[in-house]
Amino acid sequence: MKRFVYGILAVLLAWSMSGAHAAELLLGAGDVVKVSVFGNTDLAVETRVSESGYITFPLIGQVAVAGLSSAEAEKKIATALESGGFVKKPQVNLLVTLLTSQQVSVLGQVNRPGRYPVDGRRTMLDMLALAGGIAPDGGDVLTVIRKRDGKIGKNTVDIVELFRKGDMLEDYDLAGGDVLFVERAPRFYIYGEVQRPGPVRLERNTTVLQALSAGGGLTQRGTERGIRIKRRDSAGKMQILDAKPDDLVQVDDVVYVKESIF
Repeated sequence: MKRFVYGILAVLLAWSMSGAHAAELLLGAGDVVKVSVFGNTDLAVETRVSESGYITFPLIGQVAVAGLSSAEAEKKIATALESGGFVKKPQVNLLVTLLTSQQVSVLGQVNRPGRYPVDGRRTMLDMLALAGGIAPDGGDVLTVIRKRDGKIGKNTVDIVELFRKGDMLEDYDLAGGDVLFVERAPRFYIYGEVQRPGPVRLERNTTVLQALSAGGGLTQRGTERGIRIKRRDSAGKMQILDAKPDDLVQVDDVVYVKESIF
């Protein structure tokens, strides 16, 4: 299933880079823009949007652009130039050369963690694809932290179930300042008479018999009889359980394989 998810994310990466989700980008503090006016080379300027949301433009001074789309900012600058009597029917072009205000942090067990620009409508899976997808030691559960209307909300998404059900309502839209976190995959531990003792990734519905296989199988002295599982209960107390081959292994279980007495 995880290979299927990786394949889907690869497709999403190509889709997201193609601009399939194109939408108007709103300017914000820290963005760098290049502004030019057709036929007026002396009015060409490259500047950064200030923390207060303004840029400084020749002849008209400070212009509030934060929260505006590029087209809206162009119109606002053109109106100021014309109403001030500086340029007749100005044709203004504004290009964002560096986008810093609208970025999502993709952290945890992804192949390329970092901050990625939200250059249009972007969903959780879009940003995950841009970050190279889930790393080999990443889990299936994603945590999304979003700020909307001044309130911070947290959602967890089981990405495997999302694809199985095809319910894309859980593929949340992300905006600047949001955080996407991929947890490390759950593990169990196996030791004793197995070929490869140590921590092992816990796949869904792993049985004790499958755990033995993940540990490389029994050594010549090992036996499937008398396998024990050390497991903490809800109160944190360690329990020692007699395990059957079809019993399910849980997160952080310690599976002990005994040595055969024969």
